[in-house]
Amino acid sequence: MAVAVRLSGPADEDALAEAWQAVVQRHGTLRTAFSRTGDGDLRLHEVTLGAGTWSEHPVDGHATREVLRDVLDTACRSCAVPSHRLCLVVPDADAEDPRPALVIAADHAHVDMWSLVVLVRDLLACLEDVRAGTGPVGASLPAAPAFAEHTAALEARPAAPGQVRRRWADILEAEGGLMPLFPLPLGDVSSARPEVVEVRDVLDAEEVGTLSQRAHEAGLRTIALAVSALTSATREVAHRPLRAVFPVHSRYEGRWHDACGWFITNAVIESFDPDPAACASAVKEALGLGSWPLAPILAPWGGMPQAPGMFAVSWLDTRRLPVRIDPALELQYVSARIRTDGVMVWFVVNDSGLHLRCRYPDTPQARENVGAWLDAVERALRVAAAS
Repeated sequence: MAVAVRLSGPADEDALAEAWQAVVQRHGTLRTAFSRTGDGDLRLHEVTLGAGTWSEHPVDGHATREVLRDVLDTACRSCAVPSHRLCLVVPDADAEDPRPALVIAADHAHVDMWSLVVLVRDLLACLEDVRAGTGPVGASLPAAPAFAEHTAALEARPAAPGQVRRRWADILEAEGGLMPLFPLPLGDVSSARPEVVEVRDVLDAEEVGTLSQRAHEAGLRTIALAVSALTSATREVAHRPLRAVFPVHSRYEGRWHDACGWFITNAVIESFDPDPAACASAVKEALGLGSWPLAPILAPWGGMPQAPGMFAVSWLDTRRLPVRIDPALELQYVSARIRTDGVMVWFVVNDSGLHLRCRYPDTPQARENVGAWLDAVERALRVAAAS
């Protein structure tokens, strides 16, 4: 995973390096790496990192994004030491936009989308300290406990009550003992296929404002109206209820809000009724299902029972994050190019509107059926936001 921002002017590489070193020291997950034992078991251990050095990667006629992709594909791997990189993309002198771009990237096992925003904030704050010559660098930032502390705290939580385990079982059994699958045929996905990525700007800022206001008037959150649109679209094109993996963050205490790590756990959402109040209940239930240690819950299925065609829907309203990034930085999320056998949908709400990003396998059936579902979702959201 990576995030890119535009700097207002030329960057001093030495100052950037010093600031980034301070950020790495702040966040324990950036000083850990995975390795395999002789038996093939996975282990996480702390690593000692030096100051680091800059390496230049000339474009030499290639697309800048492809050169950057090669750098990140090589460096940002779970067992790499370190599994993260700070990249500075310097435009040509005659470029239309002369501002350099700063890219923070890491293996996904160490960060989530929320973490990337935290890292941008921390790096820019530390950079200001370095430039000002004040110290210690980053002293004004809030405390950032290590992700390992959160892992230990989560493992120590009590086991899920019987009703939670039964609800998980009900949803999995409705899908044949599997995590939810996309409700329409995807073609041959017995092996992973090259990905198709669709990005749609569904609603502008004014339309999101209308949607949020309608939710507020009904005593609901905006996500309830979004789930209503997903439920209606799924019923329209597949004649089935909405049933999907529903990643939720596990920053269940305020002390984790400024920490970095993979604070994501899986839940499942099931919605039969497009009524917004019913959808709000479905979201609440999903959050509850994801609030318990999953290993004991999923043990009867031998762990997470995933299969080709798995369907996941993620919702992130960046306006609700405790970390705010100046819009002038033009923050963009960047992800790796992969092969896939499932359907993953991200809804991102920010100051410019509601944006939909979908990744699915490149087969004729998936292009047709996922495309039809996305069209129906977009129509439903536009109707919900119509003034």
